[in-house]
Amino acid sequence: EVQLVESGGGLVQPGGSLRLSCAASGFTFSMYAMSWVCQAPGKGVEWVSGINSDGGSPDYKDSMKGRFTISRDNAKNTLYLQMNSLKAEDTAVYYCRKGRNQWWNGGMDYWGKGTLVTVSS
Repeated sequence: EVQLVESGGGLVQPGGSLRLSCAASGFTFSMYAMSWVCQAPGKGVEWVSGINSDGGSPDYKDSMKGRFTISRDNAKNTLYLQMNSLKAEDTAVYYCRKGRNQWWNGGMDYWGKGTLVTVSS
């Protein structure tokens, strides 16, 4: 059974940082791309960032470029999202998603339950 468990969310002041983690199990993590998506209060789900199975070709939503960094540790079956210079508009529930193949733009299937990030003073 595929399981994705996010952690690391919380309340942070504007300009602060958080590091999200996603622990994966139930599949061969190193063979699949992974992504982060988010859903802000009252809004739809948005793609945040993706990374290929080998850690290559990371990409980001324009508003996150230069502030967020996606990475993965295939030995630990864990996906990360380092979030710096956080803004109030980054407030959302963040989900990790498993890719359908080794490329992050090849579609996604499974979701985690999400972790809430609240940016507020």
